[in-house]
Amino acid sequence: MPTTDLDRAHLALDEQESIHLLHTTAIGRVAYSQAALPAIRAVSYTLRDGAVVIPARAGSALARAVRGAVVAFEADSYDPAARTGWSVSVVGPSRVVPIDRSEDPDSCLIVVQLGLVRGWRTTLSSSVDDTAPSVHDTCD
Repeated sequence: MPTTDLDRAHLALDEQESIHLLHTTAIGRVAYSQAALPAIRAVSYTLRDGAVVIPARAGSALARAVRGAVVAFEADSYDPAARTGWSVSVVGPSRVVPIDRSEDPDSCLIVVQLGLVRGWRTTLSSSVDDTAPSVHDTCD
């Protein structure tokens, strides 16, 4: 999520804080390949047992495309007035898990394991701790 705002600092978050932030929201985006092209879809999710869990329809294009694939998932929160916020991305293998068919025969869960977890916080430059790792976009 690092923005291009020159008066903002972009701080790298550790994995523990990134995972904590994933617990604070319920909507994210899953990125995957569909017909050899990149695709991104907004999804609801929960975080459970070291994985992002996304409800889906069994047999849907999304469930078919992610089954057994490595996918990316991203969630964020951004305050447009303050121009501050955070973003966390996860890259990991996914699997499609059926749920109790007697409750809803058309439902399944897409489970994305927390493989590579990266997070960023965008803050005002003046509020940055000089000892914290930061990201600076440069134009060469």
